[in-house]
Amino acid sequence: MLKETSICFAGSDGLKIKGLYAENAGKRAAVITHPHPLMGGDMWNNVVETMTTAFYESGFSTLRFNFRGVGESEGFYDNGIGEQKDLLGALNFLKEKGKEKIMAGGYSFGAWIISKLLAVEKPFYEVIFVSPPVGLLDFDFHALKDNIDLIICGDCDPFCSTDAVKRMSERSNARLEIMPGTDHFYFGRESLLKNHLKRYLCV
Repeated sequence: MLKETSICFAGSDGLKIKGLYAENAGKRAAVITHPHPLMGGDMWNNVVETMTTAFYESGFSTLRFNFRGVGESEGFYDNGIGEQKDLLGALNFLKEKGKEKIMAGGYSFGAWIISKLLAVEKPFYEVIFVSPPVGLLDFDFHALKDNIDLIICGDCDPFCSTDAVKRMSERSNARLEIMPGTDHFYFGRESLLKNHLKRYLCV
């Protein structure tokens, strides 16, 4: 069972960021990022919680957190720029915990933030995107080449069309899983999403 502890870490620019950390034995860890802050996204989101549980049950320590300006995290929404600094702070927190093999799991806006960081550096050994909003936000496909390992998307997602996500998976050489009868929000589909994730993570 997932047992998380409330924690606080500093973003790379010093802002205090609040998160939830769950410790598992070993050197593997995952950081999970949430959907758009201006659309109500936070670390308590159903998909973020599902992803966190899937990682934890697969043996990873997990860290989910609220981007700046969300909940008790300091600062204000920064159009993806400051949010990358929050993500770097999360990465540093996990390294300080002795984690060496760190995966990133991004949902929606959270996937976009990971993609922007990947255009600058490659800090993760594997990356998973759930419903990257390719129809809403601008992704740098060149920067994603060979940097995404798994993409999951529903076939009824207005922000992540099947054709667009197929192009993303082809250009990034990522494995693609399309969930039938599923939209962007995964309500009622959480257990199926967890199964997809665990099937990949437990190989």
